[in-house]
Amino acid sequence: MSMLAAAAVTHASEPPGLQVNEQGVLVKDGQAYRGIGVNYFNAFLRRLRDPADTSYREGFATLAEKGIPFVRFAACGFWPVEWQLYLDDPDAYLTLLDDVVETAERTGVGLIPSLFWFNACVPDIVGEPRSAWGDPSSKTSAFMRQYVERVVPRYIDSPAIWAWELGNEYDLAMDLPNAAEQRPYVHPHLGTPEERTEEDDMTTEMVVTASREFAQAVRQHDPHRAITTGHSLPRPAAHHMHTEGTWTRDTREQFQQRLILTHPSPIDLVSVHVYPFDPQGRFDGETTYEEILSLAMAACQREGKALFVGEFSAADVETHEGPLGPRHENRVLLDAIVSSGVPLAAIWVFDLEQQADTFNITPSNERAYLLDWVAEANKRMQR
Repeated sequence: MSMLAAAAVTHASEPPGLQVNEQGVLVKDGQAYRGIGVNYFNAFLRRLRDPADTSYREGFATLAEKGIPFVRFAACGFWPVEWQLYLDDPDAYLTLLDDVVETAERTGVGLIPSLFWFNACVPDIVGEPRSAWGDPSSKTSAFMRQYVERVVPRYIDSPAIWAWELGNEYDLAMDLPNAAEQRPYVHPHLGTPEERTEEDDMTTEMVVTASREFAQAVRQHDPHRAITTGHSLPRPAAHHMHTEGTWTRDTREQFQQRLILTHPSPIDLVSVHVYPFDPQGRFDGETTYEEILSLAMAACQREGKALFVGEFSAADVETHEGPLGPRHENRVLLDAIVSSGVPLAAIWVFDLEQQADTFNITPSNERAYLLDWVAEANKRMQR
C-alpha cells in the first residue's frame, strides 16, 4: 500500500470508493454521488505491452485538470500473451499495476478496474473453452479467484479504487442464434487456440454464474465497494434468444427482467453500455435514450441496485452520427444521462490511438470538446 493510501485510510471516516446502500443509492464518502468519467481502456495495458510506457501519468494529470473524476480501464492483458508476465513473475506484473494505482492517487482520479476484459482470454490461458466460465469448479473459475485474491486485497485501502468490474460485455455473447458465426477471435500467435467450437458458445446461465462467482470472490476481500459486471444493454431480443432461440423483440418489461437477471447478488452496480444504434429496433421500434435509461433506473431501484452506464458515445462514423451528426448525438446522450438520474457513467474512450478516426478523445483532437462537455455535465449533476 502506498503512503498516500495509508494516510487516506488513517483519516477516512467512511469506506473508500463507491458503495450502494440498502435503498440502491450510490454513495461516496457517506453522501449520495453522481458523476461521469471516461474509459481509459489501455492505461495499464500500454505498460504491459511496453514497460517503458508511462504515458498514463500525463493522461491522468490531464483528466484531473479537466475535472474528470474517474476512469474505467482494463486491469489485465487483453490477449493471453499479455498475461505472460503475470504467469512468470506476478510481483513484477503487480508492480506495474501499482504505479497506475499510485498515479491515480496522486492526481485524485478514481479507478474502476475491469479485471478480465476479454471473455475468452482466461479460458484460453488455462486451456479450456469459453463455456468454462459457467462451471465454478473449472480452471477458468480458479484462475479468476486467484487473480482476485492477489489484486483486491492489494488495493483494499487505496482511495483511488472506486469499484470492481468483471469484464467487458460478456452478456453480448449469450444465447446467440448465430453463435457459430460469432465465436471469439482466433490468433494463435497471441495465445488463442487454433480453432473455436460449440463449447465456446455462451448461455445466460454461464454468464450469470461467472458474474456471481466473481462478485462472491471480490466480497471475500472487499465488503464495501460496489461490484459491477461490465455488461452492455441487453440485446433487443435477449429474452426471446434465451427462451426461444429467436430474434423476436423483447417488451419493456422483459428488458427490465433481463437487466436484473444478468446482475445477480452480490453485484449491486448494474452495468449498461449505450450507443446511438441501441434505440433502433428495440421494443416496438420507437424509443429514446431517456426511455431506455429510465426503464433501467426503475428496474435497479426496485432491486436496491444502482446503475452504471459504463460506456456511451457517438463515433465520427455514419452508423453512429444520426441525421444531425455525432456532435448532436453526443449532446443528446449526455443530456439523457443527466436528466434520467443515472448516478454513474463513463464516456468511450480517452487516448486510444487505434480508434483515432472514430471514438478517440484527446485534449488536442477534434473530439476534445467531449472532455469539456463531460466536465460541464458533472457540474450539472452536482447541482
